Parts: sequence; structure tokens; C-alpha cells
Amino acid sequence: MLFVIFPSFAAVNREILRLAVPNILSNFSVPLLSMADTALMGHFAGKEELGAIALGSAIFNFIYWGFGFFRMGTTGLTAQYQGNQNLRETAFTLYRSLTFAVLIGLALIVLQWPILEISMYLIDGSPKVESLTGSYFLIRIMAAPATIGLYAIYGWLLGMQNARLPMVLAIVTNMLNLGLNFIFVLLFNMSSDGVALGTAIAQYFGLISGLALLWHYYRHHFGTGSRQQIFRGKRLTEMFSVNRDIFIRTLCLIFTFTFFTAQSASISNTMLAVNTILLQFTTMLSYAIDGFAIAGESLVGKYLGRGVASTFRRAIRYVFAWGMGLALIFTCIFFFVGEQLLHLFTDKSAITAAATPFLFWIILMPIINSIAYIWDGIYIGATASGAMRNQMLLSTLAIYLPIYYLCTPIFGNHGLWLALLLFMLSRGLILTITSKRNIYSQLNKKGN
Repeated sequence: MLFVIFPSFAAVNREILRLAVPNILSNFSVPLLSMADTALMGHFAGKEELGAIALGSAIFNFIYWGFGFFRMGTTGLTAQYQGNQNLRETAFTLYRSLTFAVLIGLALIVLQWPILEISMYLIDGSPKVESLTGSYFLIRIMAAPATIGLYAIYGWLLGMQNARLPMVLAIVTNMLNLGLNFIFVLLFNMSSDGVALGTAIAQYFGLISGLALLWHYYRHHFGTGSRQQIFRGKRLTEMFSVNRDIFIRTLCLIFTFTFFTAQSASISNTMLAVNTILLQFTTMLSYAIDGFAIAGESLVGKYLGRGVASTFRRAIRYVFAWGMGLALIFTCIFFFVGEQLLHLFTDKSAITAAATPFLFWIILMPIINSIAYIWDGIYIGATASGAMRNQMLLSTLAIYLPIYYLCTPIFGNHGLWLALLLFMLSRGLILTITSKRNIYSQLNKKGN
């Protein structure tokens, strides 16, 4: 009804849903693949192979999460150039991002042995698990150029306001990955190395398919401008600046959750298991809300590029409305069926009993976390990466760590969760308070 009565309300909200829903669907294909790989090893291999998958995946999650700026930075810059109809710079942004993504991927291949040695030093596994993890790593690392290159393609397409192609590409790549894993494990009697090989092949298939889709749908963009202008000038400096800031911000986020897990282990093995399961609740939330955060990236960048103040502000309000509405649904789910959800992750009654007293932290998380998630998307879309980097450093160093060291000796695991909650709360508050200077003032710089 509202879509009929208020056309402007309808237009912006249709754009938000057109961008958010495909991203939510593609986001959830990632954990489903991980769950299937775990089940495959759990049923058709031994516990050592299952451990190798867990440790190998953790290594690659750490590596690739750090290079997520290729997706985020590319989205914000592309959306702004697309908003002001600068076809040349949209194409150049893709060229730059893809080139540096592939180069970094090749560098990871060259440095594979030092990376593996450091990873093995940090991992405390049995000799067989470490051997299997090494085999898994050395196969899967060969796909680094494809994996990081796909980040650039996804980011560019989202900046072009196209969420359908990234969704199709992600789902098809993950389904091929799953199919290859079953073939290599069940038909060729491979174990964790078969899962790594399936992943590597699927990633290159995804990259080639992504390039083919770009050429099919956007080749009219790629004949504009001089190739000599791609890797020089202030645009290249701007890209490096944005990506550097997002990289630092991401490192802080990686540190926060890695530290959380490490300190959970220092409390007890039971608390490590409890917190690992409870973090899955927040992961589910982040996959869902991230759809609206990405919609915010794309739309804020586009309307900022166009310099349309009213629609720019409306897009921010509506993205928050949708995101917070979804967060409220998660709050209700965690409140009413949180204990039942615990049993989906473990059948150990001792762990579920130990986790129950900490469920109220999970109930508080959706609303608080979502404010930070959505602002992240908006700041990326406005390429206000320096401000986002600064708030992350402040929240990590001045809030998270001090609260942990003050409260954990007194409250134990509750102190650890309090530190994480206040970390997320401070992120949202700082981004909200500084949004007038860092986000809305961007319109003035555009001359509106």
C-alpha cells in the first residue's frame, strides 16, 4: 500500500530490496558450502581430515578476509562514478582493481611456503592433521588470483547497481564447488585434498565466468579512455587510499574476533566450545544484515555521485529501517528459540547447559551490531574510509581491550562478551555521531 501511495518511497525501497535480497541469498550460500564440506569429511573421512578442513579453512578465511577491501573499496568508487555517468572511470576502476587483485593473488602463491610455515607454527595440531592441512593449503592457494579477482568483480557489479549477477555467480560457483568436492572425495577416493582441489577449480571457473559476464553485459564501458591513464593520476592514489583504510579496518576486526576466540580458550575448553557456537548466531546475523549494508554502499555511492541530496538522505534512512527491522526479527528469534537453536550446533548437553547463561548477550547483539554494519556500508559507499578506519582503531584500542582487561578477571566469560558488545556499540555510536561531518557533508563537497 505504501508503495502505491508514496512513489518516492516505492522507488528507493525497491532499489534497496533489489540490491539487498540477492546479496543475502548469495551470502548464505557460503556457510552452506562450509557445512557441506564438514559433513562430507565427517561421514566419508576421519577426524584428522575433518580437522585439516577446519584448520585450512581458518587460514584462508584469515587471508581472504584481509583482502575483502577489493570488494568493498571497488563498490564505493564504482557507485560514485556510475552515479555521475562517468563511464571511463567505472571501467578504469575495474581495470585497476582486477589488476592489483590478480597481482596480490600471484604474490600469495609465490609466498606460499612462508605463509604455510607461519600458519603451522601458530597451529597446535597433531603431526597428521598438520600434514593434511599443509596439502590442503598448497592446493587451494593456487586459486588465490581467482578468489581475490572475484572480489573485484563482485564489488564492481554491485557498484554498477547489479546484485543479480553476483548472486548468480556466487551460487553457481559454490554449487560447482560442492559437486566437485563430492566427485573427488567419493569417486576418486581423495580426502581433504579433494575438497581443496574442488575449491580451486571452482574459483577459476567463477573468475572466467565473471569476466565473460562482464564482457557480455558491459563491454560498451570498456572501450572508453586511454589505457595509459589507468595506472597514473589521482584516481589511482584515491583507490590505494580507500583500500588501505579498509584493510586496516578489517585487520582490527580480524584481531578482535581472533582475540575473542583465543581468550575463550584461555578460560576453559568448555567456554571455547560455548563461545564458538554462540558466535555462529552473530555470523548468521551478519550474513543477513550485510545484504542491506551492501545496498547502502551501492545506493549511497550512486546518489552521492549524482549529487541528489534528498534521495541520498532518504536512501540512508530506508536502509536503516530495513536493516533494523530485520535485526528486530533476529532478536525475537534468539529470545524465543535461542535454546532450541543451540541444539542445532551440538548434541552435547553439557555444552548447551553451559551456553544458556550467555544467551542474553546474543539477544542484545542484533540491534547493536546492525547499526555498525549498516554504517560501515554507508561509509564505504561515500568513500569515507579514513573516518571508518579511525573509529575502528578507537573502538578496538580504547574500548574493547580495556574493557576486556578490566572486566574479565571479575566476570569471567561474561566480561569477554561485555567487551565485544561494547566494542560493537562504540562502533555504531562513533559512526552515528560523526556521520554529519563524514557522510552528509560529502554533499556539500559535491556542490549541493
